[in-house]
Amino acid sequence: MTPRPPSLPPSSDRDAGPSRRNLFGRLLAASAAALAWRSATAPAKADAAAIPRVAYHLADADKVNFVLGNIENHIAGEGGPDKVHIVLVVHGPALSFFETRKATPDVGRRLSRLASAGVGLAACGNTMQAQKLGLSDLLPGFVRVDEGGVVRLARLQAEGYAYLRP
Repeated sequence: MTPRPPSLPPSSDRDAGPSRRNLFGRLLAASAAALAWRSATAPAKADAAAIPRVAYHLADADKVNFVLGNIENHIAGEGGPDKVHIVLVVHGPALSFFETRKATPDVGRRLSRLASAGVGLAACGNTMQAQKLGLSDLLPGFVRVDEGGVVRLARLQAEGYAYLRP
């Protein structure tokens, strides 16, 4: 028998393969990694049952009808108004399209249906002040957002709302 070099102990792990301790540690690490990966990729049951929350941002006057159509389609696509919570935040030039004296009958009907379906309607307080408007000047359903439209949008995002600006 050939003597072992003095640098290697007689029962080296290299000769005997992985020890039980190493094997157990590796299995434990692999199991923990698999569990962490599954938790990160699979939605929790509570999240899967949660109703999506979406904030629509409308500032451009030329997109009023487009955004109203997006919201109508969104509600239909989710399966009805009880399947999604939507807030429409309006500021800038788009707000004038929701003035009672300027709104078209079509915009009035569509907005009324959306409000009845539970869509939140928020008008920027800064825009209202700049345009010298009160809530009574707007179509029914709007609330005044005193902190401003963009601040409201940022807060909705912080609360977990998806942000859409079509």
